[in-house]
Amino acid sequence: MSLSSVLSADAIESAIKDCQAPDSFNHKKFFQLCGLTKKSPQEVKTVFGILDNDGSGYIEEEELKFFLQRFSPGARVLTDKETKAFLSAADDDNDGKIGAEEFQAMVLS
Repeated sequence: MSLSSVLSADAIESAIKDCQAPDSFNHKKFFQLCGLTKKSPQEVKTVFGILDNDGSGYIEEEELKFFLQRFSPGARVLTDKETKAFLSAADDDNDGKIGAEEFQAMVLS
């Protein structure tokens, strides 16, 4: 399954274009632009499953670096600063990774 089965290709492209410059990624704005904030909790969980590259049930810091590339293969890698800010915004239990519930809470908040 691909992200374009849940989100429109145009919305994904718009969200990727908005954060092309290094250190310009803002997860809240990105989720709004790509349309994820308007999706159902189940659709958000589906997206989480696609982003969880290794199927561990968590999105770890290494996977977060390539977050934008999961949406669009030609997108840039997140900077270390962006990755750490993104992780700390969602990691409510401070275990160093983002679980499905944490991801859902971050997207839909």
